[in-house]
Amino acid sequence: MLKRVFVAPDPGRTRLRFAARAVVGVALAVGACGAAGHSLTGAVTGGLAALLALFTVTDATIRGQAVTTALLPAVGLPVLTAAAGLHDHPVARDLTFLAVVGAGVYARRWGPRGHSLGVFAFMTFFVAQFLRATPGRLPELYAAVLLSVLAAAVVRFGAWCYERRLPPPVTPAPPGGTGLARVTTRQAIQATAGAGFALVVGQLVSGQRWYWAVGATWWIFVNTTSRGETLVRGFRRLLGTVIGVALGLLVAVPVHGHPAVTALLTAACVFGIFYTAAVSYTWMMLWVTLLAGLLYGLLGVLGPGLLALRLAETGVGALGAALAVILVLPVTTHSVTDAWIQRALRCVHDCTAETARRLAGAADADPAPRVAELEQLLARVRLSVAPLVHPLNPMLGRKRRARHVLALLDDCAREIRGLVAVAADPEASHDARLAAACWRVQAAVEALTEGGEALVEAADAAPLTDPPLASDPALAHLHGLERALAELSRPLRTPPGSPLVGA
Repeated sequence: MLKRVFVAPDPGRTRLRFAARAVVGVALAVGACGAAGHSLTGAVTGGLAALLALFTVTDATIRGQAVTTALLPAVGLPVLTAAAGLHDHPVARDLTFLAVVGAGVYARRWGPRGHSLGVFAFMTFFVAQFLRATPGRLPELYAAVLLSVLAAAVVRFGAWCYERRLPPPVTPAPPGGTGLARVTTRQAIQATAGAGFALVVGQLVSGQRWYWAVGATWWIFVNTTSRGETLVRGFRRLLGTVIGVALGLLVAVPVHGHPAVTALLTAACVFGIFYTAAVSYTWMMLWVTLLAGLLYGLLGVLGPGLLALRLAETGVGALGAALAVILVLPVTTHSVTDAWIQRALRCVHDCTAETARRLAGAADADPAPRVAELEQLLARVRLSVAPLVHPLNPMLGRKRRARHVLALLDDCAREIRGLVAVAADPEASHDARLAAACWRVQAAVEALTEGGEALVEAADAAPLTDPPLASDPALAHLHGLERALAELSRPLRTPPGSPLVGA
């Protein structure tokens, strides 16, 4: 876990800039709220709104990000109004909270924008419970949210828009379907059921801090698709909370809300959340837990008992999520993993075809975007396979097969990158053998993705090319790609009774 955070590659220092900009944006938002004369509650609300605006908005283009950021208050303020207005009506409040949960997850079918707006709506309701917002505080809270989202936008799109110098990210769409076959529909039902369990049991554990359990259930469902992914994420959340509570006892409790020290530690937590989010959910949760402890210290209610209660409520939320994904319309890990692997292989096919056109002299052929898409798809494959390769998974045979598949897919990606780099050279060979090798690669992918027996037999029967000389780098990469695809046919064409990952 330490290695993943401190040794993980950070091309272009993107994670570092992402985290540093978050600190600047949140600090500016809190400072603006203070300058406007807002209370501590208003400043905390503003800081959290800025954090969410900087963290959750992930549209592919800067223009899209700006539009989504502008829409955040449009969903957040009505939810804030409802949460504050229902403060003294527990039953109506709870039912509304569950409706926000379901709607927030369902909105993910509309891509990154739907996801961002859903998260912001949920967290606005959550923050209202965290700060015990009442109707009398609404004018101040409205102003804090608007001011802070504006401050975050100024930093993100004006003062420090490093994305302008980067290629637009490629975000693969989730597996489709209609009705209950659609993953987002099933997850909306699952999340609502899990949150309902967490809400009821959480209130039995604590009548005041029950919303922690609902929050744990919600965040466990974020960025997951299958049952296995959700269970692994729940484990990681609980582990991160345990470590964060221990740090809270050592750091947050002794500080006890001292303004200057708390401000410095809060900045460190914000940096840690943004810097580690892409590589370790456990580490991110560690920083989130420590940040929550520091905020409670500012509010004057922090103590060891409160941190222990947070751990208990997180456990309730994780249990709610686990029961929901196991019992309510489960989405199997095998079906999701298979869908992502198929898409990655088809992307290999498209990369090869586009590269072949480039090598044949087509001026408009550009395989680079396909390579970027392949990297994103492989990252999604790794996420979906994570439950199987997890150290606690007892199915050793399937674990070995999953690791073998991941290694072969990485081999495919490495050969594709090398092939595209060769094709980018204007002096690259246009040898006729390249067209034949590209055709064999495409035929092998079609055999793996479409299951055609004739193609499978042809791929099995066709001999691989002899190892090319070093003077033929394009052929060498195609040769390696052929071998990786041939080896993939064994684990991927295993009979249905032995799925790659547990059903």
